[in-house]
Amino acid sequence: MIKVIALDLDNTLLNSNKEISARNERVLKKLHSQGIHVVLCTGRPINAIWPLIEQLGLTKPDDYTITFNGGLVINNVSKEHLFELGMTRDDLQPLLKFVKQENIPLDILDYDRVYELSDQPRSIYKTVLKNIEFRDTKSTELRETTYSKAVMAIPAEKLTPIIQNLPAGLKQKYHAVQSQPMIMEFLPPKVNKMVGLQALLQHFNLDFSNLMSFGDADNDLEMIQAAAQGIVMANGLPEVKKAATAITDSNDEDGVASYCERYFATLL
Repeated sequence: MIKVIALDLDNTLLNSNKEISARNERVLKKLHSQGIHVVLCTGRPINAIWPLIEQLGLTKPDDYTITFNGGLVINNVSKEHLFELGMTRDDLQPLLKFVKQENIPLDILDYDRVYELSDQPRSIYKTVLKNIEFRDTKSTELRETTYSKAVMAIPAEKLTPIIQNLPAGLKQKYHAVQSQPMIMEFLPPKVNKMVGLQALLQHFNLDFSNLMSFGDADNDLEMIQAAAQGIVMANGLPEVKKAATAITDSNDEDGVASYCERYFATLL
């Protein structure tokens, strides 16, 4: 029985205007009120998506969010960390060396803010990530703490050749995923949304047989594969669709709601 619905945001729950439609909101609120856990799964920190959490009413004591693509599971109310898995400053050195050699912008995130490397070209990350502090920092001044991820945020036409030519060593060192056409994320090697969801399911005394997940992109693949119901949007990537148990309508056609209305007909 499905007890948890995990939802990617961009190009999945959100339409092209970066909004949750009235239909999606209505259906998810109804399911949440029926005792089903609705869990947003994103690469962003929780404060950057707080308006979406409030819109869906995910502000009960047992509501959680998967952030940093699985690197942090956080309680929406208490902000307590249920699970976290990050990187040290030393872990970031191979990536820092690469971007310095290639003159590529890079942003480094801990669990609270973004460190925009001021000794590299400027990124476009500020245009896609809101409601979080950006702090100019030289790469040599990064403090010793736990970092959640590093991000290349540059126009898609410039990012594509960089991704195609990433050194094999970087692919082995990090879990590198493209979350949007203009964003490449470098995560700890064992981090993905499935890992965060596994920790949350265990907290609820559930397992993947109780999970329905919705996604569209590479960074959703593991949670699509693991879920009893792994649903991919019509606008999803071909490789991700291959892992789906079902394909639903696109993000601009309320694909989340349309699938849930059929699957949970007796609850809605």
